[in-house]
Amino acid sequence: MSLDLRRRALVRLLLSGAASAPFWTRLSAESPTVAATRLTETVLLVTGAGGNVVVLNQPDGVLMVNGGTRERSAELLRVVREQTGGRRVLTLFNTDWHPEHTGSNQTLGEGGTRIIAHENTKQYLANEMVIDWENRTYKPLPRPALPTETFYTSGTLTFGDERVEYGHLGQAHTDGDIYAFLPRANVLVAGDVMTVGTYPMPDYVSGGWLGGLMTATKTLLDRANADTRIIPGTGPVQTRADLQAQFDMLSGLRERMTKMMRQGMSAEDMLAAGITKEFDAKWGTPELFVANAYRGMWLHVRELGGIV
Repeated sequence: MSLDLRRRALVRLLLSGAASAPFWTRLSAESPTVAATRLTETVLLVTGAGGNVVVLNQPDGVLMVNGGTRERSAELLRVVREQTGGRRVLTLFNTDWHPEHTGSNQTLGEGGTRIIAHENTKQYLANEMVIDWENRTYKPLPRPALPTETFYTSGTLTFGDERVEYGHLGQAHTDGDIYAFLPRANVLVAGDVMTVGTYPMPDYVSGGWLGGLMTATKTLLDRANADTRIIPGTGPVQTRADLQAQFDMLSGLRERMTKMMRQGMSAEDMLAAGITKEFDAKWGTPELFVANAYRGMWLHVRELGGIV
């Protein structure tokens, strides 16, 4: 079978939702044992829980950004207790609704933890979500697992003697993506808007699209400097230079995809033309990314102009 035919078959498989496991499950299944790394005296990065978790430890309690998967929640919370002297988790942020970040919501919510997220994230968690490109249906979370405090644009809070800044990233990976920034530690939690070794995924079912990913990446760039430690949804700590590389990749692909769509090309045609060729060594297999980006861009044709 030719390369072109193999690519076309794979895209059809992905678009039909017939992949062997949901995308988020496949990502989290690759995670190692849950472990903590100290970024500063008060800030920890916990990996291996399905998604990266940032922990701010203060004398009166603990703030967490994201909570791993449900399957690894117990181990994650055990590690957090050990690393923070058994202090209670008072506040939890969800950077989006996907299960690799919301798996500790129920346990912590039942214990009275304040859960903060964008309003769109709460709505996705509270309702059944049918994700066609995964061929999967996500059931609503029980009431104790839902965010208790939501916002639409941005906010700040003081936790112990630390300031936490957070804001909406627009229609990016989803339309409920947020960042959390710890200015004193100079740690920026980007969630799944930033990825390592895989293309950032525009989940068009929950409002994500390629142009929004590009804009969100620019928002993160504006928050960071050369010394900022940037925490992606999964994978090792990144730098502003890494974030710039992602922005350049997304900008280039948005321009190319728009041009190819104006020429009447499909996602399969774009892959056959090698649209991502020079980026694949860094960001991996492009088929699912291109398929989702293509679907999402058709929902924004008025913004792109001249396609139909």
